[in-house]
Amino acid sequence: MKKIIIGVGLGVLILAGVIFAAQPKTSNSGAAVAVASNGTFVVEESSNYDFGSISMAAGKVTRQFKIRNTGAETVTVSKMYTSCMCTSALLMKGEKKFGPYGMPGHAVVPKINVPVEPNEEVIVEVVFDPAAHGPAGVGRIEREVILENNAGQPVKLQFAAMVTP
Repeated sequence: MKKIIIGVGLGVLILAGVIFAAQPKTSNSGAAVAVASNGTFVVEESSNYDFGSISMAAGKVTRQFKIRNTGAETVTVSKMYTSCMCTSALLMKGEKKFGPYGMPGHAVVPKINVPVEPNEEVIVEVVFDPAAHGPAGVGRIEREVILENNAGQPVKLQFAAMVTP
């Protein structure tokens, strides 16, 4: 009986090792990440960001994502919105600012139709309010900002945090 238990235990460990080894590798090396299906929009550094541990008492946190049009055609950002009311986003193109924009249903999400020329860079400033959900809003959060455009797939800028009181 003892040999059967040890054998089953070893089998489970080997299976877990195989599953772990077969998982796709993710990289946070800072390399640019292509996010549109035709490779036109590229998020410089990464389209994912982790604020780490943040306190409700410390207030809002901000992150800027730089997005470059690497294609030969102009890309138009038609809409920008967030996945939660605790998040707002501002699109900056040169000196012009568009927004802030929020979550559909909680804020107006108008068409913005901002053209981004080839090799031009825009900045999306994301603001997260860890106190927006009140005392029940502690723990791990994951949110995103979506930019709809005419280049194919929407650009999704994602962030996470561990919210503490």
